[in-house]
Amino acid sequence: MARGPSTWSSSSSLMLALLVAAAAAATASEAARVPAAVGNWTEVLSGAPRRARHGHGYVWRHRRRAFENGLGRTPQMGWNSWNHFGCGINEDLIKQTADALVNTGMAKLGYEYVNIDDCWAESDRDSQGNFVANRQTFPSGIKALADYVHAKGLKLGIYSDAGSRTCSQKMPGSLDHEEQDVKTFSSWGIDYLKYDNCNDAGRSVMERYTKMSNAMKTYGKSIFFSLCEWGRENPATWAGSMGNSWRTTDDIADNWGSMTSRADQNDRWASYAGPGGWNDPDMLEVGNGGMTEAEYRSHFSIWALAKAPLLIGCDVRSMSQQTKDILSNSEVIAVNQDSLGVQGKKAQSSNGLEVWAGPLSNNRKVVVLWNRQGYQATITAQWSSIGLASSTAVTARDLWAHSSFSAQGQLSASVAPHDCKMYVLTPK
Repeated sequence: MARGPSTWSSSSSLMLALLVAAAAAATASEAARVPAAVGNWTEVLSGAPRRARHGHGYVWRHRRRAFENGLGRTPQMGWNSWNHFGCGINEDLIKQTADALVNTGMAKLGYEYVNIDDCWAESDRDSQGNFVANRQTFPSGIKALADYVHAKGLKLGIYSDAGSRTCSQKMPGSLDHEEQDVKTFSSWGIDYLKYDNCNDAGRSVMERYTKMSNAMKTYGKSIFFSLCEWGRENPATWAGSMGNSWRTTDDIADNWGSMTSRADQNDRWASYAGPGGWNDPDMLEVGNGGMTEAEYRSHFSIWALAKAPLLIGCDVRSMSQQTKDILSNSEVIAVNQDSLGVQGKKAQSSNGLEVWAGPLSNNRKVVVLWNRQGYQATITAQWSSIGLASSTAVTARDLWAHSSFSAQGQLSASVAPHDCKMYVLTPK
């Protein structure tokens, strides 16, 4: 059992310091070998999961992961309270959201996690040191809420922090209460834990997240573990042994600049993602009102291609038909949930006109033509950039127009400002 530093011996402290230093050195060395965002699908990372060229396609070999709880074989899908509601949450909202996911058909599409973010607990623990649900906003308690969500065929997620207080400062963090809190979450029937990174008490990321990961491996084996370290210490290089997903960026905001920058930051770590562990550029903003329909379509398309978690961040109880049409595109969702589990990445870039692409199961490719400029433009994906022989003829499926056509050698389309076209290419 991990114990707090106040009870460690000096030799234990020295050993921890040596382990943390070694991990930091390995992380820095690994990060130095990460490829630039734009590649041609032929690069190989030394020490990272390797992509081996195989004919005119590519086979990825993933590292064995020490954290293997059987969860997250595809990126997680669901809803999270923070982007739209912040601290303004209560048990009725969570129940109504679960109801809405079922009633709108979103649950059947795979949106299964209903995740409570910060501000769900009382400011202080009880006399035994346990979390207490906020008596005003969650009067029935979290277990009763989990029972309600489970009865809908959904799963309930909760939030804590690898620090003394959570980011809102309104409730305790789990630092030095890791095992106790995981036991509590398990007893409530919690299915998902988002673990934030505020108020760290001056202690290292590796120490704090390792303690919670160890507690999860022992007492929370059925709980999806989402590390929210904000990408500060390159978690893609080490979090695969600790959890099922890891944030690669700071928090997203509901605007074009924030969304695009998160996509770029996340792209750097594409080679580290795979079944059981995913890069997380933060939750979806689709439907919150700060971007246009075209920008939200681009947001959803790139997150799907990048095998990012698809966690809805809007109010699903009152979402517009436009928002629902984006979030419920089953063909785009199928790319995100593809069994091969390879994160697509930026393959071509010229003055804001980009091609993002990646391999799918059954020798298919996914391609997104993304116009990040403020004017209409033609974008062309060259077969050589996406791992296809120039002679290969394909059936191209337009995932937003829901139509198909033939192509060979390249694929071109005129794309509106800040919009995208998304295709699945199936060799003939």
